Amino acid sequence: MQPVLLLLFLPVLAISAEITGSWHLTLIGFGEESSHTRVEFKSEGTRITGIAAPGTFLEMTYEGTLNNDEVRLTATPTRRRRGSIRLEGRIDGDQMNGTGEQNGEKFTWKARRLMPAQGPPRTHTFEPVRFHRVFSGAVEPALRIQPGDTVRTWTVDASGVDANGVRRSLPGNPQTGPFYVEGAMPGDTIAVKFHRIRLNRNSARSGVWLSPNTVTPLYVRDTKYEDTFNGEWVLDRETGYARLAKPTERLKNFRVQINPMLGCVAVAPTEKQSFGTSWPGSFGGNMDYNGLREGVTVYLPVAVPGALLFVGDGHAVQGDGELNGDALETSMDLEFSVNLIQGYATAGPRMENEEWLMASGIANSLTEALQQATTALARWLQRDYRLNANEAAILLGTSIHYEIAEVVDPMVHIVAKVKKEVLAKLSE
Repeated sequence: MQPVLLLLFLPVLAISAEITGSWHLTLIGFGEESSHTRVEFKSEGTRITGIAAPGTFLEMTYEGTLNNDEVRLTATPTRRRRGSIRLEGRIDGDQMNGTGEQNGEKFTWKARRLMPAQGPPRTHTFEPVRFHRVFSGAVEPALRIQPGDTVRTWTVDASGVDANGVRRSLPGNPQTGPFYVEGAMPGDTIAVKFHRIRLNRNSARSGVWLSPNTVTPLYVRDTKYEDTFNGEWVLDRETGYARLAKPTERLKNFRVQINPMLGCVAVAPTEKQSFGTSWPGSFGGNMDYNGLREGVTVYLPVAVPGALLFVGDGHAVQGDGELNGDALETSMDLEFSVNLIQGYATAGPRMENEEWLMASGIANSLTEALQQATTALARWLQRDYRLNANEAAILLGTSIHYEIAEVVDPMVHIVAKVKKEVLAKLSE
């Protein structure tokens, strides 16, 4: 008897691509990328749901289907009053792209899967060859780093001169960087901790008159400055003091203690904006705060993919407000690490060290800047220390300190701060 060969013909089931995870979603209109956000997608069978990072243009909830490699999505605004978005396209591994429509306008879109950092944090030694005099998302990254990585590098001074006295850039606060932080997206915050801010030469230069907007018009009219007065300084790194290189008789014994700081720490501002490096703003920038020293962590809101971190404008020492227009301008050696806080963006710069929490207010007037700084600090306490509005008011009303960080740049910078020892008294 011949054996019977039994063949079973089973239907081939289509397997849909995998979409669950974090994606970088971008809208494209007339060939220009206009919006970016991180979306957390989840798939269950053919059904897709997703939610975008808060505080971004594309802050929406996403629902749709995934059949094989075909994606269909409807994005509904969570807060802003505008029409929903329809997206159609295809997924190909870790990429998606397609077409979309909102309120009758058509565009294209793309998405890229965001991968977690691979391996342990790294330390990068970065030798800058080009320096930048704008804070802008249009500047090409000089180095890409992962969250948790450390960077060792250096800066030129505000005039573009390096540690060896060689001019490397045009003047105007030239910046080192920018550094692209992998996975940083609009709606996030980067935390930059400065482990080292150190002098790398023995000279500095400062302004030699009071900035006109810090004194009365009568003082400006009546004061006659000496054109020959020399603003060169000698930095004695062994003793930790600075003195004028060519002092007058009255100042021959005058010296000041060195407290190295950075005038500029910034991320790129939102979308296509570009600011000269004399400007401070919600992106950080030329903050000129003399508390931005070694040991400080600076928190900055991410506005463009990768954040694009700029650093520069070292000062050997500076009084509050930078009244001379230029502090003791010099070059610096830096070491800092960068971490990423996903899904939360501060309204502007914040800082902390072992002793203080510090919130910045940057505006057109002292009053506005003070209001911004106080608001930022109150919200910080309410969010991270779980205080209600009354509790925050009591704590700040008894324990807040203010510093005038900067008054001679295009904007005024006020810092509101509270000691951590006060916060340590809070009950759990």
